[in-house]
Amino acid sequence: MRYFRLLVLGNGISAYGSYLNMVALNVYVYDATSSALAAGLFMAVRLATSVVSGWVSGRLVSVHDRKRLMVGADLGQAAALLTLLIVPDAGRVGLLYALAVITGGCSTLSQVALRSSIPEIVGAEHRVRANGLLVTGRSLAMIAGFASSGLVVAQFGYSVAFALDAATFLVSATVLFLLPVRTRAATEGEGGGPAGSSGAARWTARMLLATAPVLMAMIAVRAVDGLGSSSHNVALPIYSSGLDPAHPATFISQFWATWAIGNIVAQQVVGRVTRKTGRTPGERAFALGACVMSAGFILVFSGLPTVPAVIAALVAGAADGFTEIVYVSRLQTAPDAQRGRLFGLSASAENTGFGLGMLVSGALLERFSPLQVVAAFQGLAIVLCTALLVALTVRRSRDGALPTRTAPRDAPAVKEGQG
Repeated sequence: MRYFRLLVLGNGISAYGSYLNMVALNVYVYDATSSALAAGLFMAVRLATSVVSGWVSGRLVSVHDRKRLMVGADLGQAAALLTLLIVPDAGRVGLLYALAVITGGCSTLSQVALRSSIPEIVGAEHRVRANGLLVTGRSLAMIAGFASSGLVVAQFGYSVAFALDAATFLVSATVLFLLPVRTRAATEGEGGGPAGSSGAARWTARMLLATAPVLMAMIAVRAVDGLGSSSHNVALPIYSSGLDPAHPATFISQFWATWAIGNIVAQQVVGRVTRKTGRTPGERAFALGACVMSAGFILVFSGLPTVPAVIAALVAGAADGFTEIVYVSRLQTAPDAQRGRLFGLSASAENTGFGLGMLVSGALLERFSPLQVVAAFQGLAIVLCTALLVALTVRRSRDGALPTRTAPRDAPAVKEGQG
């Protein structure tokens, strides 16, 4: 864990750059083109690249050195931003969509590679704690990135913002390159190759056949969570403006700050409970946490007074952090050979849900209130999670009534922390 804390620091710095980058680039596209359509197309290209990159990244991290892939992803984003800096203003607009492809693809590749590597870096027994630290670092980075982006652009201009973005990725790449960490199981090769690739493909098919009902349901929940997340992201500025037209940013700031605090609290609680009990929360805990998270987000938009609304945001943030930790930790129980493909599939599903939700929720908010839109999307997540809970309960009752059977030697671990 000593080296991993440095990795978390580097990852948090690059995450800060990603969030700063997200705001600064979106605003720059609009300022440079004076076109809302161009700004929307830039976001669409970036999201579409993230969806496609999930499938490609899963294959790449299964057959290539994950540490090198993460370093390369950070360097790729830094190089793209530095290229944008040195190109004259008149030529920057043409590079923006190439930049959207590079940043969308590299960020997804880095995320898939890192999540796949955690059990090998810290050991399977420490993965929950490690995932919690990553959630905390990313939450703090998100708040810092969103909070400082407007100030950086307003006070120093886009060039300084892009240079700062590039610097964060260079710092992250340097930290990763210098850390003596192993990102792949010791029994597997680092270079992949045709034989390794076909072996990983066979493993993937066998694993999905063995665990598809549970893992596919969890990934589906995450996709629907992406829909719900997009709805409150789009609805939040509208809802905040309705609460206080003179200071529309006030409630947004309160919401995200409280959400981040909830994420940090979740990391602390899950880490302590896991160390004390030696058990990892499992699928049922994931489904329950997702229900609480969705209900919390609905309450935030229900017109509650400030204090209850902040408490609801705190609960939603804590449940969001909890489900993230449990979900990632559960997928990390899969054998190393197909862990990357699972996380690639997960990234594609989550980004697809988020992108589709951005489009649909934006259109629905033209006719319906923020509460109605958020309740519809988050309510769908609650229905799906409830169905998963029922299925898990039925399966547990059925398995308890059957004689104990020895699991196949190659089957991934599925019994850890069932609730």
